[in-house]
Amino acid sequence: MIPSSANPISTDPSPTHLPVGLVSKYAHVLSMGLQNTLVYRANFLFRAAFGLVPLMATLFLWQAIYADKPTGVAIGAYTLAQMVSYYLLVTVVDAVTAVAEDDWQIAADIKDGAVSQFLLKPLDYLAYRLCLYLSGRLIYTSVALIPVAFFLFFQREFLVGPASSWGWALMPLSVLMAALLQFLIAYTVALLSFWVLDVSTFIFIQFAFEFLASGHLFPLDILPDGLHRLLLWTPYPYLLYFPVGVYLGRIQGVDLWQGFAVQGVWVVAAFLIARFVWSRGLRKYTAVGG
Repeated sequence: MIPSSANPISTDPSPTHLPVGLVSKYAHVLSMGLQNTLVYRANFLFRAAFGLVPLMATLFLWQAIYADKPTGVAIGAYTLAQMVSYYLLVTVVDAVTAVAEDDWQIAADIKDGAVSQFLLKPLDYLAYRLCLYLSGRLIYTSVALIPVAFFLFFQREFLVGPASSWGWALMPLSVLMAALLQFLIAYTVALLSFWVLDVSTFIFIQFAFEFLASGHLFPLDILPDGLHRLLLWTPYPYLLYFPVGVYLGRIQGVDLWQGFAVQGVWVVAAFLIARFVWSRGLRKYTAVGG
């Protein structure tokens, strides 16, 4: 539910006032989201700190694998430093873009009838949820920066810089699109609550695909080339693997610009699918008296 404000929400449809009014309303949602999320900053800190435990186990595993090989030998074209850097960067990108409780909250809004208010007020539900997602990511990233920065410091001997200046310039753009894609996928899956009572199964299935195909578990380019190329046509590699690959210089030339094009297409497609599912869901919602 949108927090109450001292200033009533205007419903004036005048074209000269509506854009400014909408901006102020969504800015207010973003502000309230920041204030509400700050309450959980201690929880975020512990979550981020203990979330590094699986990462440590993964790094120890890879270090043990490389220990049996001559110094400088690569696995899947990754040296030990590049492999460790890959997982460290995945952790950073995941902290910035991951959906926390947003999908569950969206499902709860639908089940509890809270979306009804958005049918009466000039507020778009997708934009409303996006503001809350951004506020949550901003606070979580700020808090998680403390333990992650310490961990990166102790692993600094393995950190490698970007392969070129393009890495610094293009990675933020890729991370931004990854965040939008991450949110839109979770948003659309949660909208299945219009048709089913419990979407937890769909959320967990989607998470499993994401965990395997996004590059979270391992770099996708160590897979057989055919499978690697096939996965690149799905949306999941563009959540983690692609932004990290841009930074490390693993994706270059034609593959780089093709990757950005595919990532952009998936963001647009996910937005259109989300709009379509919302409109279809509302038909069922209003038909049963929601």
